[in-house]
Amino acid sequence: MLNTFGFSEYKIFLSTRPEEKYVGDENEWKVAEEALRQALILKGIKFDIDEGGGAFYGPKIDIKIKDSIGREWQCSTIQFDFNLPTKFNISYINSSGEKQRPYMIHRALLGSIERFFGILIEHYAGKFPTWLAPIQCRIIALTKDADDFLTEIKESLKAASIRFDFDDSSEKLGYKIRKAQIEKIPLVAIIGEKELQEKKLTIRCRDSKNQPILTLTDLIQQIKENKI
Repeated sequence: MLNTFGFSEYKIFLSTRPEEKYVGDENEWKVAEEALRQALILKGIKFDIDEGGGAFYGPKIDIKIKDSIGREWQCSTIQFDFNLPTKFNISYINSSGEKQRPYMIHRALLGSIERFFGILIEHYAGKFPTWLAPIQCRIIALTKDADDFLTEIKESLKAASIRFDFDDSSEKLGYKIRKAQIEKIPLVAIIGEKELQEKKLTIRCRDSKNQPILTLTDLIQQIKENKI
């Protein structure tokens, strides 16, 4: 999941019992810490020990991701919890027919979603990959005769769940392209007389000097396959 968002470097920590202010007894903590340790070993995951870094309610596995300029951020966590089963008086009947208190494990895949997206914005400096960008493609028509083609484009992109908009301002092409670059839009699809005749689109890619000329079908396919 982290790789999907572009985070390929991260460190794993086993965070143990704080010296003060914790719930549960020390034996429970030792059992829980050892269970998490063995889980990491079983999966072949390298990890460091963060002594005293656990929450007051239990030890945890912390994943710290490294962003594009080398800063580390703690996001994902797998948390052992002694507190909530007691607080909510949770119990189950074990194999001996006796009532027993369960342990609880909860996880935060991204951590706080707002915090994660803040890190994500900084990681990409706002230049999101096409699949993640709020607007994946901006359409610019240079001819007034393209209404029918624009309607076809709009319906096809919408049906393919591709996020797009139109720049129908009266500004010159160079200004429109520059505006799209400033807004960090990954793709700009341009329709001129030639494109209209051939029912194709000239694509300006934000992160490449290539300007492929694609059919609408090919454009949609390449966006879907993360090829552009």
